[in-house]
Amino acid sequence: MNLPPNAPSDIVGRIEGREVRAFTIANRKGACARIMELGATLLEFHAPGREGRLADVVLGESALDSYLAGRSYMGAICGRYGNRIAGGAFTLDGERHQLGCNDGHNHEHGGFRGFDKRLWSGRPAADGRTVAFDYRSADGEEGFPGTLDARVTFGLDDGDRFAIEIEARADRPTLCNLVHHSYWNLAGHGVGEVLDHELLLEADFHTPVSADLITTGEIHSVEDTPFDFREPKPLGRDIARLEGRQGYDHNFVLRGFPGEMKRAARLFHPGSGRGFELHTSEPGLQLYTGGHFDGSQPGKSGVAYRRFAGVALETQRFPDSPNKGHFPPARLDPGMTYRHLMEFRFFTER
Repeated sequence: MNLPPNAPSDIVGRIEGREVRAFTIANRKGACARIMELGATLLEFHAPGREGRLADVVLGESALDSYLAGRSYMGAICGRYGNRIAGGAFTLDGERHQLGCNDGHNHEHGGFRGFDKRLWSGRPAADGRTVAFDYRSADGEEGFPGTLDARVTFGLDDGDRFAIEIEARADRPTLCNLVHHSYWNLAGHGVGEVLDHELLLEADFHTPVSADLITTGEIHSVEDTPFDFREPKPLGRDIARLEGRQGYDHNFVLRGFPGEMKRAARLFHPGSGRGFELHTSEPGLQLYTGGHFDGSQPGKSGVAYRRFAGVALETQRFPDSPNKGHFPPARLDPGMTYRHLMEFRFFTER
């Protein structure tokens, strides 16, 4: 396969009078990723199975308008703060900041018009293997203080390593916790539930949540609980032991240190032989099994995604860390660089 000198692009629509482009990056083994400027969103990821057959393994919306209107955050970069902040408020240097409360009384994934609903500017590298997206978030956007300049770079190499590097800088103290929110189904995005996928998490502890999914501030052992993924097990094995119908929507405390690159998870689909290991620099990982999908809205290719149609593995700072002083901080000061690395190392097994 001869790669083009630049990542090929196509136009997916227009927003605010501007064309929205999508860029495709590929490797010599046939894997490829397609990412658009709205939300720096991963639209497609095609990965080979054990017989070499490619399948698109990320869920997606049916059209550009659906990405603007939806609240599933499929494939998007969420920010300025991914996950939830209790009461939609925090105090920084003695000043209280009120955010948009788009999840009941709480703030979630950046508010009513977070980074997933914003137009980024895409810029491909000359080798066709990487593409970078830039976005400037204005002072006061969704209630966050300071102007923040963010960049997300996606890369795919011949070792089937799909890397996402997120960087940001601010001109005054603020919060920054940018999260990539793809839903994965390694059988193929329209095949069905992911409960047969085997998951391993490098986590001995998790952060319990209240009824509205806000972390209580406690840190509990996963021992003898449905949250124990220290050995690979099917996602569906213990899901019935959780309260409610949503399944998993919980943060795990990863082994290692913040800023240190380490393995966080291993996801494998026995039927297709597809899998990946996820490595990250972040201290936490949100496991979400897509419990809100109900088949009422068509997704990509007209597929009606139903409950547990995909699994999100969001590496992150802990939810509500601004209000939990003992959690790893999400503060970003002028002169500092926020840096968040994710690397999906794809493999196949017989």
